Amino acid sequence: MDTPTNLHSALVGWAKILLPLFALALLSTLFLFARGSSEPSELILAEVAAMAREQRVNAPEFSGLTDDGATVVIAAKSAVPDSTKPDTVSFSAMEMRMDNPDGSYLEVTATEGGVDGRAKVAEFLGLARMRTSSGYQMETNGLTALLDTGVVTSSGLLEIRAPFGEMTAGKMRYTMASDDQGMQLLFTEGVRLLYSPHTP
Repeated sequence: MDTPTNLHSALVGWAKILLPLFALALLSTLFLFARGSSEPSELILAEVAAMAREQRVNAPEFSGLTDDGATVVIAAKSAVPDSTKPDTVSFSAMEMRMDNPDGSYLEVTATEGGVDGRAKVAEFLGLARMRTSSGYQMETNGLTALLDTGVVTSSGLLEIRAPFGEMTAGKMRYTMASDDQGMQLLFTEGVRLLYSPHTP
């Protein structure tokens, strides 16, 4: 199976099959209810109605490539498309992994978020955590990933655990260097470092 190379196309294709699938699921559920010997509970009916109204899907996963050839995979606990913006999807328990051509990788998780397929932007909202293959771990209140370039930026103050100690910073920018120098992390706006060298 070919790996999708365009997140926008994947989102549009997913949206086109979502409504028919939920219509089928709703009809199947109604047939099951009709065969039962007792009336369905209000709780079950409310859940089915909510699924039909929200067009929710569980455990979605999308994949694509950045302009530099990095593989990006986005997964979540559940997803709900925006009824007014077909290219936009909201996620709960959102995750992203980006594997770069040089073997390095980046992982991001957040309590919620979304993807704008047309703009090729992923937003990680609430408490967002980011981990790199070089040993950096950080927490912040929101991250933004440009899915065409692989650039990731923070939305607020960061708490960082680095291989050489602990840091705080006002902003962070993650990029892959175009000169084969690997990934680059740029911390700005009030950077503070508590240096903790490793002892032999």
